[in-house]
Amino acid sequence: MSGFRRLHEDEVYAGRIWRVVMATFESPDGERFERDLVRSPGAVGVVPVVEGADGALDVLLVRQYRPTIEAEMLEIPAGMRDVEGEAPEHTAARELAEEVGQRADRLELLTVVHPSAGMSDATTHVYLATGLHHVGIERHGPEEQHMTILQVRLADAVAMVESGAITDGKTVAGLLLADRRLVGSGSWSGRSSPAPSTA
Repeated sequence: MSGFRRLHEDEVYAGRIWRVVMATFESPDGERFERDLVRSPGAVGVVPVVEGADGALDVLLVRQYRPTIEAEMLEIPAGMRDVEGEAPEHTAARELAEEVGQRADRLELLTVVHPSAGMSDATTHVYLATGLHHVGIERHGPEEQHMTILQVRLADAVAMVESGAITDGKTVAGLLLADRRLVGSGSWSGRSSPAPSTA
């Protein structure tokens, strides 16, 4: 046990998804302190992998505008766990269909990350999706409406992580773990139909 205790918290703001609270804690030596925290339902990210025409592994990425940094980011498909009671793997399957129009025969949990533990209790479940099949796209909000899909060689996506061209946290973790799982271990055994790029 750490010896720290949360004594209470007061809600400062309640939005559609997130809540901001002022929380009071007590340290192991009895000192009380306050922290501003963002309470979040969490999110999911999905690394959709297909076999390209030449047999190499490709990944489907999305490029979308992020208002927080006022720029477009290259990311894996992802979304908030904003449906109460929905299991994270079901959210992942729904987001995969909504954002890139794919259904996966297999969703495998790669990791669970805390993307910003210094300010939020948010967790992100990151999945590997294989055995992809085309379904309809159903996007929500202006950012998704203007989103583009790119089919990128997995090795090239990993290189973009290493060069700093991809900086989104869940995408960095997902791509590196997917590459390790499929390429590093030599465990790729599924064949999927290549998905068209809409970039």
